[in-house]
Amino acid sequence: MSKEILEAKQQVVAEISEQLKNSQSTVVVEYRGLTVAEVTELRRALRAENVGFKVYKNTLVQRAVEQEGMNELEEYLVGPNALAFGKDDAVAPARILANFAKDHEALQIKAAYIEGKFLPKEEVMAVSQLPNREGMYSMLLACMKEPVAKVARVIQAVADAKGGDAAEEAAAE
Repeated sequence: MSKEILEAKQQVVAEISEQLKNSQSTVVVEYRGLTVAEVTELRRALRAENVGFKVYKNTLVQRAVEQEGMNELEEYLVGPNALAFGKDDAVAPARILANFAKDHEALQIKAAYIEGKFLPKEEVMAVSQLPNREGMYSMLLACMKEPVAKVARVIQAVADAKGGDAAEEAAAE
């Protein structure tokens, strides 16, 4: 093997390692059977949520996952695979790929690393059901807002029961 080829492969392994390190999640999928148009559609959906999608040689990915201590992924690096890298939202790659796979049976989710934890296909599918970051924030806000709303309803009920002047007293307490 020539020195140039070896250096090029080392650069690709370094690129993959960097992607693995800087991503909140990495999902391994098999894309055999997808048309070019379908892959383009998938890439567009992933790009809309800042998710990278790249096809690498399995041997180079194996070296990178070994370097990063993600050895559990090695057994899934067989056949034509692609990697989806979630940079901003850890759930986005799993959610987008699972939704796409519903309509395109050729796309098979194999496994993932999400926030430093290995997940087999079944767990990736469970994670894919979670809402996006904004959805989680709104759920959290609703949970935080509910106790305050209950207190306000109690104060209003006391005010309604006692009359108009009692509302000011209850609010002051």
